Amino acid sequence: MATAPTTFSVSSPNGSAASQVMHRALEQLDQVILGKPTQLRLAVACLLARGHLLIEDQPGVGKTTLAQALARTLGLGFRRVQFTSDLLPADLLGVSIWDAASSTFRYQPGPIFSELLLADEINRATPRTQGALLEAMEERQVSEGGVTRPLPDPFFVIATQNPAAFVGTSPLPEAQLDRFLMTVTLGYPDARAERTLLETGGRGQSVRELPAVLDAPLLLRAQAEVDAVHAAPALLDYLQLLARATREQPAIASGLSPRALLALLAAARAWAYLAGRDMVLPEDVQAVFPALASHRLVLRDPAARPGDVIRRLLDETPIP
Repeated sequence: MATAPTTFSVSSPNGSAASQVMHRALEQLDQVILGKPTQLRLAVACLLARGHLLIEDQPGVGKTTLAQALARTLGLGFRRVQFTSDLLPADLLGVSIWDAASSTFRYQPGPIFSELLLADEINRATPRTQGALLEAMEERQVSEGGVTRPLPDPFFVIATQNPAAFVGTSPLPEAQLDRFLMTVTLGYPDARAERTLLETGGRGQSVRELPAVLDAPLLLRAQAEVDAVHAAPALLDYLQLLARATREQPAIASGLSPRALLALLAAARAWAYLAGRDMVLPEDVQAVFPALASHRLVLRDPAARPGDVIRRLLDETPIP
């Protein structure tokens, strides 16, 4: 890069009030979700980039706890919907009810009208219900009865899903997956974190006791600051090279779309912001690329591991 990036510590006077608060939010989350600093940073970057987050893992590793801790820490209104095979779109979006007193239909909003929606075990619902989320996630609005209603701002969807091999699950369609900016996997805790859980009996700081570190207006300010993080022309060249590599790699049947490329830029800006920089570097792109690409790339060999293909892409793509 021709111009050296400006660097500031989010805890220093040079950092904005919003960036300093985001740093405190990460510190608080780290006290609840033990031993997962990278996943927490990715989750917060996803929200700063105005994206939606998909957490894929087996039950019992903290997927729901992460969503609840984010909502409490960020001071957002939170609703949780358990996706099941009998969940209907109206159960999520709301329904118009006839009001005899006024002889009109009265709209009863569904749980989707919240600042942070947890779609728990989303791949247990029918495709019809999964599809009901598409307009909300993309357009941030709900259409019902011929009326379009805006969703709150900010509006985030955090969805969890069990591995596809689990009984009662159905895979999300590609169009639905593409609406998630990132996919993360928590995995098992490391030995130290697991020992802490055993010693405390899992009775560490309760999610319900977490104080709100910021609120919606301050979060919106942080998002605006993320939008202002500079991406130099050489950095954009690197993004295009990565996208082209996904489209030309023989192991990949379907590479990154232009919409995915825009999402990658937004995610890299958020990662740079959390690092206290006002300019995106190639390492920011590399840090978020696996979480952004793993659920979007369609591999020719179903038995191939997406992580291996992604690492090869990053290793072989030159940095301008």
